[in-house]
Amino acid sequence: MRFLSMIRADETTGQAPSEQLMTEMGHLINELTRSGQLISTAGLRPTSEGVRVRLHRGGLLSVVDGPFAETKEVIAGYALFEAPSREAALALTHRFLKLHGSDWDLECEVRQIDEFGCEASANS
Repeated sequence: MRFLSMIRADETTGQAPSEQLMTEMGHLINELTRSGQLISTAGLRPTSEGVRVRLHRGGLLSVVDGPFAETKEVIAGYALFEAPSREAALALTHRFLKLHGSDWDLECEVRQIDEFGCEASANS
């Protein structure tokens, strides 16, 4: 089963990962990638560099450039895991969060991916 862990952070704090955290994160990423548990991971650029595209009823599209003033906590990164269960995906997310120590205030939303849609489109 695949799970998406979305890392939420308050980008208004200006907090950035230390060199030590990045090194420890690299070790964890390498370990989980080699074991096949981590499929993909990345941090996201700030909302000031983002764009929102919205489809309105009636088919009208609108585009809004960031930053998005109404947003405080944003998705700051993600990890795509291969795990045998929800509990195993949560354990991987716990490992990631614990690397940050006590100086960070982060939240991860972990959701299983419905893969039937991917398989259906891959077979077309």
